[in-house]
Amino acid sequence: MKHQAKFFLMAFMVALMTACGSNKDAEKRIADLESRLAELESTGSSAPSTAAPAQADQKPEGPLPEFKFDQVEHDFGAINQGDVVEHVFQFTNEGEAPLIIQSAVGSCGCTVPTYTREPIAPGESGELTVAFDSKGKMNLQNKTVTITANTWPKKTMLRIKAMVNGPGGTAVQ
Repeated sequence: MKHQAKFFLMAFMVALMTACGSNKDAEKRIADLESRLAELESTGSSAPSTAAPAQADQKPEGPLPEFKFDQVEHDFGAINQGDVVEHVFQFTNEGEAPLIIQSAVGSCGCTVPTYTREPIAPGESGELTVAFDSKGKMNLQNKTVTITANTWPKKTMLRIKAMVNGPGGTAVQ
């Protein structure tokens, strides 16, 4: 069942890429679907639950840390298939408590984040590096990294994209 849901989402993403006239709209839809797929994979669920909904998270009381990223999206531009590219996302804790990143998960295995593991004091900075491996990828690629931390809200999303050229340095139509 889990594999069927993954297959359906991937097929839907491919259909969106080929059917939509607007690249910006298609990119947004694909990124949203990839985010949803990453959520499903991280929870181990393949379909909406029929059980009673979980109680919504509530904002914790007291001082909280707060991410302030220099940027939340990065475009690698045109790269060649097989290239491994990296980008460092810089951030500052603009909150009033130490910031602790609990996890950072890429939307697929080709997107690998590494991050500051130590608590970041208020006013201090940290970084999260995202490596993208374009091996086996073609054309426009949109990927996300979902960060879970002791912030409010708990999840923060970063995005990367690249136009992956095939052999010979051209995109495949």
